[in-house]
Amino acid sequence: MPHSLQIASYLAPNLMSLYAAVGQYLERALKVKTQIWQSEFDPLEDPKLLHDQIDLAFVCGLPFARHTQVMPDQFVAIAAPVMQAERYQNRPVYFSDVIVSATSELTLLDQLAGKIFCYNDPGSNSGYNLLRDRLMQSGYPSHFFGKVIQSGSHQHSIAWVAEGKVDCAAIDSTVLEQEFRNSPERSLQLRIIESIGPCPMPPLVAAQRLGNTFLDQLQSVLLNPDAELQSHMQQVGIRRFAAVKSEDYEAIAQMYNAALQAGYEIHGKGY
Repeated sequence: MPHSLQIASYLAPNLMSLYAAVGQYLERALKVKTQIWQSEFDPLEDPKLLHDQIDLAFVCGLPFARHTQVMPDQFVAIAAPVMQAERYQNRPVYFSDVIVSATSELTLLDQLAGKIFCYNDPGSNSGYNLLRDRLMQSGYPSHFFGKVIQSGSHQHSIAWVAEGKVDCAAIDSTVLEQEFRNSPERSLQLRIIESIGPCPMPPLVAAQRLGNTFLDQLQSVLLNPDAELQSHMQQVGIRRFAAVKSEDYEAIAQMYNAALQAGYEIHGKGY
């Protein structure tokens, strides 16, 4: 049993309060100290992660799956949230919601040809990978959009679409829903024209060096949260945590690798 846990989040910061609540719950349930922070690094480039200095991480499924291909013995998927909304069907899944301005005449993916698209990060499953696969599988050319801009975060992408700086973006559905809870006016400014998925929910992963006994205990306490954590979960639309396996995320990496092998990227016409 470790005496402390170093926990990093690589996910959108608008759910950081939930991740902090999970850390506090683990302190109560496992009698360990926790330190949690919002990482400023891409998980595949974080020195702490690369030097095995992180015990637990909230991470997007794509970088986790890619990292596991290279270092299969470092992390294992433990649990993932199940959202309350009906479309998640009580499963640990989410969607990539393609958004446009509510005042826009755009209603179909076809109509985005030649438009300005922004994405949070090229390593993001919801912001880039899923839409790239959707376009590639549908036979659209890699220069489908007129212009492509990296925003740096889902929050920036949401704001840019709402403010008319860009025409469209692909957003993690859980992040978008939380943004609507935090800023209700956003729901009036934006419209979802397509939802890609479902896809396995970003997991909480743990270092395998912590040992199977502790990892089993960790998973068990997450699947049975106390009243205080349940209250935090309800505030951000989470029904429960579900057990997940590392293998659940292999398909995401396969999708990513297929695009690389095909030489397909989302580019603007001026690329």
